Amino acid sequence: MIVISACLVGEQVRYDGNHKLDIFYKNLIDEKKAISICPEILGGLQVPREPAEITGGDGYDVWNNQAKVMTVTGQDVTHQFKEGAKRALSIIKDLDAQTVILKSDSPSCGSTVVYDGTFKGIKKEGVGVTTALFKLNAIEVYDEKSFHATFDNHEV
Repeated sequence: MIVISACLVGEQVRYDGNHKLDIFYKNLIDEKKAISICPEILGGLQVPREPAEITGGDGYDVWNNQAKVMTVTGQDVTHQFKEGAKRALSIIKDLDAQTVILKSDSPSCGSTVVYDGTFKGIKKEGVGVTTALFKLNAIEVYDEKSFHATFDNHEV
């Protein structure tokens, strides 16, 4: 089973109520080869919601209590991000999922870069809260771009 970020399959779960539909991933859902998750929704956040970024580090630092996830107006949503990541991990373990494709740049799902916490559109190297937890549990995470590049010439 493949697990994919819900926003990539057209679910309107992003902070702004939009999605990042990628037909390739939507087709995997339609073909029953994948399921979708949104860690932020699993953690109890609503749609729409204020934009949030990790301040003071990346997802690993959040788990080490050295960084927080804050909204643009200063609300601490670290607990919701951690809770959503834990629930997402439980789903992945229950499914014995071998492939996880998460949305790039997200404070939850980013796997190579995340926004720097200044809300100025600046990205920095690092991973999101959910990705960090998955990697700490030996789960390989792809973003939507790297999965396409790796698997475009292979059947899923």
